[in-house]
Amino acid sequence: MVEQLYILPILLFSVVIHELAHGWMALKLGDPTAKAMGRLTLNPIPHIDLVGSILVPMFSLFVAGQIFIAWAKPVPVNPMNFSNYRRDDILVSIVGPISNILLAFCCTLLFIFLALIAQHMPISSLIVQDSITFLLNMFAGGITLNIVLAVFNMIPIPPLDGSHVVASLLPDELSERYRSIGFVGIFIILILMRWQPFNNLFTTIISALSFPLRILIQMFV
Repeated sequence: MVEQLYILPILLFSVVIHELAHGWMALKLGDPTAKAMGRLTLNPIPHIDLVGSILVPMFSLFVAGQIFIAWAKPVPVNPMNFSNYRRDDILVSIVGPISNILLAFCCTLLFIFLALIAQHMPISSLIVQDSITFLLNMFAGGITLNIVLAVFNMIPIPPLDGSHVVASLLPDELSERYRSIGFVGIFIILILMRWQPFNNLFTTIISALSFPLRILIQMFV
């Protein structure tokens, strides 16, 4: 739906930050691959995946009125550069979802700031009013969106970030078999998302993580 387009800028920014966080952590742990390939940048162009960043979000937005799934082009990581493969792979994997939780918190603060401006400052310009409304909707949507991205990416099924954590905790042979699921895991995830018990757990976790941020908004707005 056209009125839901406010979510697209924050979506694009969020998936870029997610991948940038992976590359930044890999660099800190001794792997310069992402930096050498120009992926440690806020410029969205190197991070955009045509299907995952544009086509899938736009399709779900116009067909269902909301975005169910989105992703950016994964940053290249060479684990051979890590000093401790298992530990460092876990750290690189979890920093992406952590970045989304931090973005949800930032969106909360920006929403509060703009809401207070809208409440206490007289705004006569229609353009300014529309701009503030757009930004309020964008940051409000960004709170839930980033929590969804964080929780979704921590599902322990390849190729999502959570699977790297699980694989790094498994014995070598079992870990290799687990990782070999690859992108077939996406179909497993889609099936799980349609399974009501799993969907209930997914939404419960999102609600639990969103609750403190909703309370923070209610305290000030």
